[in-house]
Amino acid sequence: MFPPYLAIPAAELGKGTPVKVRIVGDMPSLGRDLADVLKQEIVTANREGRGGTFIIPIGPVDQYPLLAQELNEEKISCRDVVFIGMDEYLDERGAWLPENHPLSFRGHLNRMFYSVLEPALAPPPEHRIFPDPHSLSTLPKLIAERGGVDACFGGIGITGHLAFNEPPESGDKMVSLESFAARQTRVLALSRETRTINSVTVGGEIAIIPQLAVTVGMKEILGARRLRLYCNRPWQSAVVRRALHGPISPACPASLIRTHADAVLTVADYVAAPPDIRLR
Repeated sequence: MFPPYLAIPAAELGKGTPVKVRIVGDMPSLGRDLADVLKQEIVTANREGRGGTFIIPIGPVDQYPLLAQELNEEKISCRDVVFIGMDEYLDERGAWLPENHPLSFRGHLNRMFYSVLEPALAPPPEHRIFPDPHSLSTLPKLIAERGGVDACFGGIGITGHLAFNEPPESGDKMVSLESFAARQTRVLALSRETRTINSVTVGGEIAIIPQLAVTVGMKEILGARRLRLYCNRPWQSAVVRRALHGPISPACPASLIRTHADAVLTVADYVAAPPDIRLR
């Protein structure tokens, strides 16, 4: 009646795949864990005498004030670290939303993280990167100059998207797995499904969710030395199972994490539980 992967119990998530699955508890616990793991990445890069390069998400969102607090208390510098925001909404002209827009990812990161850090510890403005819709080649060149991405953090969207790498729309010609994995930073139209689920967190009004976005590509994500994905929304219970145990296909971009050598998926306990499929 339903895909078999939907019935996989929490204890068997990831079994038979290269992906390590961790279950950490409730939503605050997941935010704390993400902050701690990212902090350790920064500490390791500093100890090795190099600046780390990290792709970071806006969702989940709880981690940044916690991370800033820890970095401030422990006097951990981010001066040599490059943070790459993985995506951003665009207006109808294809430009970034202004930072003072309530849906701006850049504005959120500035308010919740960069401005909370002590100035002496914060990364300089030139190390606070987002993909530029008017200069798409800049980010891949920066990553190459930095010797690659140390770790990519992120979540999984309702369509299985990573960052805003959407699967092909129904009716589109299905691309090969190889060509999909090679897609680089680009501008794209968001699917109606993505805009709908994103509207849930802002009052349920899909009309206010932008139709365009710029995103790091699957190439940049899969090229990171480490993938560290986090899922904290109840509706992710099903898509997590599809990514881990459904077909590896562009139809579910997150399924490609199973082709990566060092991927860890951390979920809240209610995401780890099988979806409760019934009318209610």
